[in-house]
Amino acid sequence: MNHHQQQTQPIIKKSCYFCANKIDAIDYKDTLLLRKFMSSQAKIMPPKRTGNCSKHQRMISRAVKRARAMALISYLIK
Repeated sequence: MNHHQQQTQPIIKKSCYFCANKIDAIDYKDTLLLRKFMSSQAKIMPPKRTGNCSKHQRMISRAVKRARAMALISYLIK
């Protein structure tokens, strides 16, 4: 295949996990749920990758930052 021709795959829109399951509040103490939305380097994954809406993405980032401050989740994974 010529390097100038790129195959494009259809973009599949992921639905927001919290909207689909009708979850209103995100608890910072629920580390298993928060780790679903974090990378292996303990970074918060972008909404394009997780499929979250902007409202719930803000709630996730706030909860992760609170959990880090309370030492429930580490800042770095070595």
